[in-house]
Amino acid sequence: MGHPPLEFSDCYTDSPDFRERLKCYEAELERTSKFLKDLIKDGNNVITAIRGYSLAVQKFSQTLQVFQFDFIGDTLTDDEINIAESFREFAGLLQEVEEDRMMLVQNACDLLIKPLEKFRKDQIGVTKERRKRFEKESEKYYSQLDKHLNLSSKKKESQLQEADDQLDKERQAFYESSVEYVYQIQQVQDRKKFDVVEPVLAFLQNILTLNNLTVEMTQDFLPYKQALQLSLQNTRNHFESTREEMEELMKRMKQPNVMVRHGQQLTIEGHLYIQEKWALGVTWVKYYCKYMKDCKLLVMLPTEQKPATKQVDQCPPRPLSGPVSPSLCVWTSVPLALCLDQCPPRPVPTVTLQATSEASRKQWIEAMDGKEPIYHSPIHKQAEMELNDTGFKFVRKCINVIEVKGQTQEGVYRTVGSNIQVQKLLNAFFDPKCPGDVDLNSSEWDIKTITSAMKFYLRSLSEPLMTYNLHSKLITSAKSENLDYRLGAVHSLVYKLPDQNREMLELLIKHLVSICSHSSENLMTASNMGVIFGPTLMRAPEETVAAMLDIKFQNIIVEILIEDYGKIFSGPPEESSAPPVPPPRVALRKRQPITISKRPPRLYPALQPPIFESK
Repeated sequence: MGHPPLEFSDCYTDSPDFRERLKCYEAELERTSKFLKDLIKDGNNVITAIRGYSLAVQKFSQTLQVFQFDFIGDTLTDDEINIAESFREFAGLLQEVEEDRMMLVQNACDLLIKPLEKFRKDQIGVTKERRKRFEKESEKYYSQLDKHLNLSSKKKESQLQEADDQLDKERQAFYESSVEYVYQIQQVQDRKKFDVVEPVLAFLQNILTLNNLTVEMTQDFLPYKQALQLSLQNTRNHFESTREEMEELMKRMKQPNVMVRHGQQLTIEGHLYIQEKWALGVTWVKYYCKYMKDCKLLVMLPTEQKPATKQVDQCPPRPLSGPVSPSLCVWTSVPLALCLDQCPPRPVPTVTLQATSEASRKQWIEAMDGKEPIYHSPIHKQAEMELNDTGFKFVRKCINVIEVKGQTQEGVYRTVGSNIQVQKLLNAFFDPKCPGDVDLNSSEWDIKTITSAMKFYLRSLSEPLMTYNLHSKLITSAKSENLDYRLGAVHSLVYKLPDQNREMLELLIKHLVSICSHSSENLMTASNMGVIFGPTLMRAPEETVAAMLDIKFQNIIVEILIEDYGKIFSGPPEESSAPPVPPPRVALRKRQPITISKRPPRLYPALQPPIFESK
């Protein structure tokens, strides 16, 4: 319920009811004053918190800005480039948000705090001053009135007249202070309706404007977020594919003690022990040896020093090297030792070397053209398939069944079938007695079994479908920064495949294009198919970690074949004699990573602090 109005005429009567109503106004004034004090305090806390939050976010963005991803290998994929640049994009976005925030809150004090303090000082403060004057004049008037009433009648007329004049003067001052106080206290009650609400409204508009700008930035950020999520998913898929291959390689490489590298100048390397004669007898000294098959050169690098009582400023060990004649190599009766003589012109004593294991000894003998047979290969290979008529028949039958029954099946080719069923299907179809005599439409074979069997067949070919000879050239084309060159190089290299390989590749890619056309249902995109068929259609001649790290580029090759099937398989390029030459690099990178779309300059509302009139 509202307060009853204070009439100016009540100031003259100064009734108890008037005083009670005036006290209600004064209590409301105190409540308003306390409210404004708390509001100013809390408003300052909000502004301080926003500024502190903004500074913390800016520090966070600076931390993101300075970090730089390192990587393994010589080239990044487009998706990895996007990921490597993502922290800088995040930092730029956060910095832009905080610049907007700081620009909008830097005048928050002018919008909220100063107007409220001005109202509290100019209105409530003035009202309190007039209250003090009213109370002072009221006390003086009633004190003078009491004195006047107690004057003796024996006073002279002049004294009585003087007392009357003084009383009238005090009464007039009291009435004036009372009227002014009543006017002021009612004015404050009315003015606070807009003088207090208006600054809060301006501050709220400030906050909501910031939120609106954040929403706009969120909309601008959405396409970048979706593109980056796709890059993250593709990179994760590449990682999983590479990890599986690398784990298999790791398991195989746990068996041999040394790794044989075929087709390179460095044929074999590893630790060997050489027999040396010392003053107190014969001992074995460990060397790290490298044998170059082409030049028949054995390099021995000492890995341990001879014991001595004290050695000062000892020179680092130098590698020992010399030509080796395989025809002069003889094997001792010691199971782990091999002896070799260095060739003329300067004859030297026979050097006896000892390998670290029987398997290692046999590998060294084989590498040095020894005659002792090798009973096992350091890397075990699975049974191999051939690219023949039966293989074509098998792939065509699989494709027909998949496109009829499983083309829209979620995760087709990603979902793996039972290994027992897969082997059963392959054994039945490739049975030498009746090859190809299997009905794939039978309920015995589900889609998962058929897709897994087809992948197994293609992966088990004695030579990958895209051949060892073209492997390095295809990988190089996938690593190019120029998208046009990538496509042109892959197009040219496809027509360097043997006719039978290219026919099978076209048959398969056409099928994968059909599968990817239903990606909204089966969730299998060209990128997903690249992850599945990259290691299936391409293999490096050597199984090394470096080759495994290039699997992601094999996946990109398959992705290009699917996305540009129409152009690549419509016919050979005009100049198929050699792949196109990549254009010279004119900048650090020709392909820029995805970025957050840049917006036009923002037009901020002209937020001005409200102007208050003070009496």
